[in-house]
Parts: sequence; C-alpha cells; structure tokens
Amino acid sequence: MTKNCFYILLTISTLFTSCIPVKDLTYLQDKNSSNEQNSIVAVESKPYRLQVNDVLSISIKAIDPKLVSIFNAAENNAGAKSESTLYFDGFTVDDHGNIRMPILGEINVIGYTLEEVRVNIEKKLLEEHFKSEANIFVTVKLAGFRYTINGEVGSTGTKTLFQERVNIMEAIANSGDITTVGNRKAVMIIRQTPTGVQMHDIDLTDVNVMKSPYYNLQPNDYIYVKPLKQKTWGTGQTGIQSIGTIITLLSLATTVYLIIRN
Repeated sequence: MTKNCFYILLTISTLFTSCIPVKDLTYLQDKNSSNEQNSIVAVESKPYRLQVNDVLSISIKAIDPKLVSIFNAAENNAGAKSESTLYFDGFTVDDHGNIRMPILGEINVIGYTLEEVRVNIEKKLLEEHFKSEANIFVTVKLAGFRYTINGEVGSTGTKTLFQERVNIMEAIANSGDITTVGNRKAVMIIRQTPTGVQMHDIDLTDVNVMKSPYYNLQPNDYIYVKPLKQKTWGTGQTGIQSIGTIITLLSLATTVYLIIRN
C-alpha cells in the first residue's frame, strides 16, 4: 500500500511540475481582477532615426519624368522590387552616416527621420536643379522592415516585412509563432540606438504589453525567445506526454530491478 501511494504521489507531482499550463501559452491575457473591459492605449512609438547600414528606397517624380530619371537608380526595376533588388539599387547608409545619390552626391542622413531626409532632398533639388513649377515629389522609405528573431520560434533568422510599422505580435506570427516550450513571459528585445544597446524583457501573456515602448518594433531589432524549464527537463509538454515519460521510467526501473534481483 505504501509503494502504491508513493507511485501515485510521484505521478501527480510529475504531472504538475512538467505540464505547461494554458495560462503560459495564451497571449494578451487581461490579468486584472475586474471583469470590466478596459481599453488598452498603446504607447506611441517615436519616429525611427536612421543608423549605419540602413538601406533607403528613394523615389523622385516630376511632371516630366525625363527630368528626374537620372536621380532614380532603380527606375528600370520599378515593376518588380524584390528584397534583393532594393538592396542593390537602394541607398545604403555608410560608416560616416551618408548616402550617395546621382548628381546630388553625398547626403548626411544619420540620426534623421525618414520625413526629415525627404524634406532635405526635396529642398536640395529645388535649390540646385529645379524650379517650383516642376512639381518635384520625393518619397523616402526604408527598403523593407528588417528584424532578427532567434530561440523557441517556428522559423528563426533575419526577416523582412514590406510595411512601415511592425509590432512584436506580427513579427512572431511571421516567424511561425512561439513553440510550446517557448517562454512567452520573458521575450527579450535587443535594440541598437544612437546612444547604445538597450535590452528589455516583455511579457506577451499580459495584455498590458501593448503599453510598452518595445511592443512596436524598430528596424534591426533582435528578438530572443527563451526556453521554458520543461524543455530542459524533457518530461513532456502535455499530461499525456508526461504520463508516457513516467511509464517509460517505471518500466526501466522495473527491468533494472528484476535484472539485479535475478
């Protein structure tokens, strides 16, 4: 009777310690005790300021396209701009913080926002090459929103999304979601800023994560999803897997016992 009780307690304790609770797998839970629906106001993200190795896609248009054709390096590929095309035909910010454009030469962009770069290029064109009657129209964008994700996700590596804003939930969904043994409560974001590197953990199981300044990503952010302890233990992610592990261990222990006894 004592042995049976011991085995039952061992089974129950293993199930409780090895299984991953549903609350650790569910995103954006309202952990407040009140039942009222609270609207979550996300923190407004600051405009991104350009850094070294960023790649810009710059388009210049006018009433007469021939007047500005020389400024558009990727004019011939305008029909199908793939990631590789934007990389080779885009304007890369060099180690000195400059981009080099046809006719205009070197333009310093380090630390500027995309809107500030657009205004500077438009002003330079009107001052040096065109009159206001030409109706110059300048567009400046990043050549894709790049981020790197690693750890317990379906697909790791550097990803590129062709949109201006990307939040952490979109980035994870684009990477095949977090695996069952990934720690959603401590997702690390490493961000390079002009003043240095910032590291911060966010809890994706809490709906209030949308208030975090790290909820909306910035280009070149690095995301690391840590593993749960259950992965190290190797006891199973669900109750059925844990029971299977227990049965295997008990069978092994019984076999060893019988061999030693005989």
